[in-house]
Amino acid sequence: MLSLKDRLTEILINNKLITAEHLAQALSVQTTKGGKLSDIIVELKFVKESELITALSEGLGLPLIDLKRFKIDLDIVKLIPVNIARHYQIIPVSKMGDTITLAMADPLNIFAIDHVQALTGFKINPIISSVTDINQTIESSYPDTSKGIIDDLVKEMTVSSIELIKEEKDVSLSEQELGRMSHEAPVIKVVNMILEESIKKKASDVLVEPFEKKLRIRFRIDGMLREQKAPPKSMHTSIVSRIKVIAELDIAEHRLPQDGRFKVKILDREVDFRVSVLPSSFGEKVAIRILDKLQVNLDMKKLGFSDYALETLAKVSALPHGMILVCGPTGSGKTTTLYAVLKSVDSPDKNIVTVEDPVEFQLEGINQVTARPEIGLSFAAALRSILRQDPDIIMIGEIRDYETVDIAIKSALTGHLVLSTLHTTTASGAVVRLVNMGVEPYLINSSLVCVIAQKLVRKICLHCKESYLLKDEIAQSLSLDVSKIGKLQFYKGKGCQHCFNSGYSGRTVIAEVLQFSQKIRDLILTGSQEQFIKQQARMEGMKTLRENGLEVALKGNTTIEEVLRVTTPDE
Repeated sequence: MLSLKDRLTEILINNKLITAEHLAQALSVQTTKGGKLSDIIVELKFVKESELITALSEGLGLPLIDLKRFKIDLDIVKLIPVNIARHYQIIPVSKMGDTITLAMADPLNIFAIDHVQALTGFKINPIISSVTDINQTIESSYPDTSKGIIDDLVKEMTVSSIELIKEEKDVSLSEQELGRMSHEAPVIKVVNMILEESIKKKASDVLVEPFEKKLRIRFRIDGMLREQKAPPKSMHTSIVSRIKVIAELDIAEHRLPQDGRFKVKILDREVDFRVSVLPSSFGEKVAIRILDKLQVNLDMKKLGFSDYALETLAKVSALPHGMILVCGPTGSGKTTTLYAVLKSVDSPDKNIVTVEDPVEFQLEGINQVTARPEIGLSFAAALRSILRQDPDIIMIGEIRDYETVDIAIKSALTGHLVLSTLHTTTASGAVVRLVNMGVEPYLINSSLVCVIAQKLVRKICLHCKESYLLKDEIAQSLSLDVSKIGKLQFYKGKGCQHCFNSGYSGRTVIAEVLQFSQKIRDLILTGSQEQFIKQQARMEGMKTLRENGLEVALKGNTTIEEVLRVTTPDE
């Protein structure tokens, strides 16, 4: 008898569902990563799953069953243990005399048929169904499926090492059922396991995402999302309720977004978590930001900035007044940079006050205020009060509107050093953004002393780092001057157990630093466009994000691929 692989290729080619080139590509992926050819073809989107099983049904002469429209007899299901059903992706659908009709994703799997035949003593009549339908039917047909998955998830956890710092509030009678679910032992274990794993893997975020038929858990590690082992969809409601309880949110509210925070003690240290709950089509999605102080380095020299950037930051942060802006997308380390600057200038003779939403880390010796717009304590309102506190240095978490930037600029003009962040991707873009917010160009020239645009790139794993020589044509396309650099030796990570086979471990910063010379101030005053300001800054020695990234790659700290991923080409 031909294997499914041989019959599958024959059927797909004959039915013109796939080309020889696509088949070769799928076989190459199978050789590299393993797995079933049918699954790979569907994952690569060469053929839809429905088309694949229809072609198999016709080609093999076996009936096709839509399990969604078929009522499964639970007594027949008990004939095959759940672990066998999962392993072979099979489900028994009916029994007649000494024959069981078995829905199979792989009807030519002789080992599965022989195993079930020996196990049950019945003859097997195979029929075809989709993998998705079979997996869903297994979840709904076996009574203890959820329990089995939970046991698998927590079997390595003997005693949880997580301790909630602030215990949850009492649950009211109207929330009694949801409260009961959130306090059940399996739910607590699963939530603790998710949090513990995220901290061990040094994740910055945890996403709990419900879909129609499954629950997805993802960790953001070194800026990249990685899917994790997830509990069944049936646990979604109780998991969300448990997170809401420990974050002191309303567990009975499912229609509106909610934000909260909680703190746990794990591995002899305290870790803060920020929680955001968002209603979606298939239930509430939860995003948890992890604020682990041990993972944050506030030493300017260890953040990864170039010598030029460090010298510039040291010079401008020593000024008695003016405004310093740090720009970049969400999660690019802007707040960490500001904290590091504050720590570097902090001394007993300076009064430093910050207003943030929310305060991410408590800095000793610095007065930090949490903005609370819901009660009227906006950035602008907090700033007005801060100015009456006789500060020397003010940090504003983020400039979001004209009112905030207006007070910030006036503060910089009246003898205060102001530090803040702005959501732009380039340093020169910050100037244009301020003009768009309504700030007059002459005020920008009078107050702004430096703009830093930064992004984070993944560092090469030191355990599997290896060198290679870059081809000359690639170097030319990247505008690398071979005569100045010399040997084009770069590095990459091969992938190992220390870096979860990614080749990367940790992140470092790349930045472009814009200093305001007289020529640049003249361009701002005449309303010049962003590219002209950038052009002039580069003529005066500014390294762009792409250029700084390539320098970091040349030193062996990151890869060229990573630099190209996070930066745009210079015009």
